[in-house]
Amino acid sequence: MPLIAKMARHMNLIGWITEMARPSHLFVFAYDVSRDAPRTRLAALLEDSLDRVQRSVFEGRLTLAEARALARKAALLLGPDDSLRVYAVTEAGRRASLAFGCAKLPEADDFLLF
Repeated sequence: MPLIAKMARHMNLIGWITEMARPSHLFVFAYDVSRDAPRTRLAALLEDSLDRVQRSVFEGRLTLAEARALARKAALLLGPDDSLRVYAVTEAGRRASLAFGCAKLPEADDFLLF
């Protein structure tokens, strides 16, 4: 196989790995749960996939399918007076976002380290 073809195959593989490592959207999960036990379980569930940025606010990059699955699991922990909001932030929205104090906004891209 010519060197150019080998390089193209390698670059396609790199592109595929990069796409797999970069989910499509930044998601923000925010909840208000009154009871301690469900609130603790909900926080633990969200911490498995997202970064905690405030007591009841988590953010992270997920595919739409992953975000929906996580939201469905989280909703099972809610009582009748509890709430969960899930926001999808586009790249344009992320660039327009502001953070003050010690808060930092998420990076534009995830990093893949070997």
